[in-house]
Amino acid sequence: MVREETVFGPIFSRRLGSSLGINLLPEKGKICNFDCIYCECGWNRDGRNDTVLPTAAKVRGDLERMLVKLIAEGTPVDSITFSGDGEPTLNPEFPQIIDDTLRLRDQYYPQAKVSVLSNATRVHLPEVFNALRRVDNPIMKIDAPTNELVEKINQPAPGYDVARVVEALKQFNGNFVLQTCMLRSPDFDSSRPEVAEGLMAIVRLLKPREWMVYTIDRPTPMQGLQKFSPQEMKALVQPIIDEGYRVQIKGAVEDN
Repeated sequence: MVREETVFGPIFSRRLGSSLGINLLPEKGKICNFDCIYCECGWNRDGRNDTVLPTAAKVRGDLERMLVKLIAEGTPVDSITFSGDGEPTLNPEFPQIIDDTLRLRDQYYPQAKVSVLSNATRVHLPEVFNALRRVDNPIMKIDAPTNELVEKINQPAPGYDVARVVEALKQFNGNFVLQTCMLRSPDFDSSRPEVAEGLMAIVRLLKPREWMVYTIDRPTPMQGLQKFSPQEMKALVQPIIDEGYRVQIKGAVEDN
């Protein structure tokens, strides 16, 4: 399973280019309010050996040192990306860290975008939303359109409600990226009408500036999962494309 330092990379991202990662969660553990069957970080139960969250001061220092080093090396950075070992907005200093990151980006890599990969479970909190709307790419996840289906693929903490997440995402007025992972498991299939049509209904309601559709690419904690080809995913979302929405489709590396 993958475990990341506080600042890591840059790595090549299928979706974001040369991406410098920021992990706001433990370096040797995992904290998340989802337990996705496809998560490259493994099951939550296997990441409880470290619960120490990095402070805003640590993130700021580690990031500045890395940016200085990368500039000296002539290394390009397309995106400074909050991802890591779980849900980044769970860090209680998330708003301050976003402020610091934007300032450092402007100072060292003004052409880079700041991106946040989030499961959108905390967008309803004003302090989290206000931080997310300041970044270039708030990338918010919805993998399934109903609570029953979310339970099968994301296994969220108690209290998750798709309707509440959708309502909170309306605050962006379309200025965000919606992200969806498509896959097949023994009891979940993104190509089923209730999944694909339900997701497209959410896209029509929220009108994100882009719908980022991708599939699994790395080892997954649940065995037997199947990825979709880019062609399969395009066929599933073709109605949305035909309606003029911007859709980015990314298959596994070997499919590109």
